[in-house]
Amino acid sequence: MNQERLLRHYAALMSAVPQSVWVLSADGVVTLLAGSGMRERLWHPDSGTSWMDAVHPKDRDWFRRAWRRTAEERSPLDTIVRVRLKDAPDRFRHIKIIAVPVRDEEGDTEWVGTAADAEDHWRIRMREKLLARMAAVPAAHDLSEAFLTTAAAVVPELADAVAVFHVRGEPGGAASLTSTEGVGLAPGLPSLYPLDRDILWGATPRQVIESQEARLLTFPPGEPPEDGLSKVSVRWLRRAGATSVALLPVVVDGRAVALATTTTCRGNPPPDEADLNLLQDVFQQMSGPLRRTMELQRIRDRALALQQSFLSPPSAVDGVSITALYHPADSAAEVGGDWYDAVRLSADSLALSIGDIAGHDLEAAAAMGRVNSLLRGLAYDSGPAASPAATLSRLDRIVQALDGPSMVTAVHAVIRRVAPHIWRVTLSNAGHPPPLLIPRDAPPRYLHDLMAPDPPLCVTDGLPRTDLHTVIREGDTLVFYTDGLVEAPGTDIGDNLRRLREHTEALVRARVPLATLIRRLLPPAQNRRDDIAVIALEARTGQ
Repeated sequence: MNQERLLRHYAALMSAVPQSVWVLSADGVVTLLAGSGMRERLWHPDSGTSWMDAVHPKDRDWFRRAWRRTAEERSPLDTIVRVRLKDAPDRFRHIKIIAVPVRDEEGDTEWVGTAADAEDHWRIRMREKLLARMAAVPAAHDLSEAFLTTAAAVVPELADAVAVFHVRGEPGGAASLTSTEGVGLAPGLPSLYPLDRDILWGATPRQVIESQEARLLTFPPGEPPEDGLSKVSVRWLRRAGATSVALLPVVVDGRAVALATTTTCRGNPPPDEADLNLLQDVFQQMSGPLRRTMELQRIRDRALALQQSFLSPPSAVDGVSITALYHPADSAAEVGGDWYDAVRLSADSLALSIGDIAGHDLEAAAAMGRVNSLLRGLAYDSGPAASPAATLSRLDRIVQALDGPSMVTAVHAVIRRVAPHIWRVTLSNAGHPPPLLIPRDAPPRYLHDLMAPDPPLCVTDGLPRTDLHTVIREGDTLVFYTDGLVEAPGTDIGDNLRRLREHTEALVRARVPLATLIRRLLPPAQNRRDDIAVIALEARTGQ
């Protein structure tokens, strides 16, 4: 009698607390004993189905491992897991499960536990965790860094696959998607590469960008709608067994500047409204870093335009070919002060120079323009008989007197024809990488073997400078370049110079044209940490 009374009291108590008490028998039968809480909302298996079917597909593996470990160690289980709802079997809710293994009279293990709703608690914690990850996203040198960090933040917790696209276009104009900037994939999914700008570019993404409102498309596993999405995306969604696509615009200053696409795959249930709201919050956190990144990009574009305005096409001189290129760093938001120049001094002479201003910003680009213009004027005024060392000394005095940049490296050369097929080269090197001479009938070699460079400009007053003399004949080539071609963090400059010479020799043996040769000297795009300028002079044959 006392026992029955205690049970009634216990049942009354459980009906007043927000949790349910359950028992899992040794043969896998789940019984909900008492409690208001989640008792009437949770789905539970019928005969012939496993209780694990109630658990969200993404949670089954880790939950099964945790359960097995608890059984082996005879220790309590305390975790939060997504469980299927009774009134909506395709929907799940986060439930806090506490379970304790108990031996029954026959020595078999059964489980007694509680189930309490943890949806709000889980979402608050998840939102805090994801936003904390997003707070660490800096104003990146390029957009892909911010996008990749964001994509990694939501996989696999909220999505199986994420791709973030940069939206180009001015306000009020036609928008276009660039190639994907950030990708996150759960293990086992087919690769999203190669992606082009049409991967998700269809009527539906256009509507999302124009309306700046998120949209969720749901469909049976592997059966995405063919209208509204591109053919490329539909093929991938089929291969991935996708069940949904969420399109989430990222708005900065009233304009959609990015489009995040998230998918649930391999039959996993689509996100619910709360999941979609959380995804929107996370991706909208990109707006701050994106605003700063876009401002850096605008500054870089202005600096690049200013810099390139000074890189005029080299002057033509009979008997020589001049080829030049300038390539900004692919992975940096800054633009350096690299420049090249060639000035015709007479019918059979020219001045050629290359240099680098310390700094990587708009100020460095402007300083580069001033120094380049000064050197160009001094070279023309001095004429073909001038000493390049004297010209650089004059430049040094003027730049320092005008409170110029902190340091400038440069090579300035005067090239004069002394015979029908012979050119005399006189040059002075102010702390710059050595020019590379490519003779027609001998291996390439550096001119610093003849004389070490003088110190850079703007480092001291009244420094004596020296001239170096050499000769080039028809078929010979002289290559001037900036340090971005041979310097990289963590590497040895001597080793890099050796590799450049060997690479050049291989290209010469392959009879690569000069314009192609200097393009192939550039390091791979992912390894470019600095701007690169190159100017090459080739004494032509048949003159």
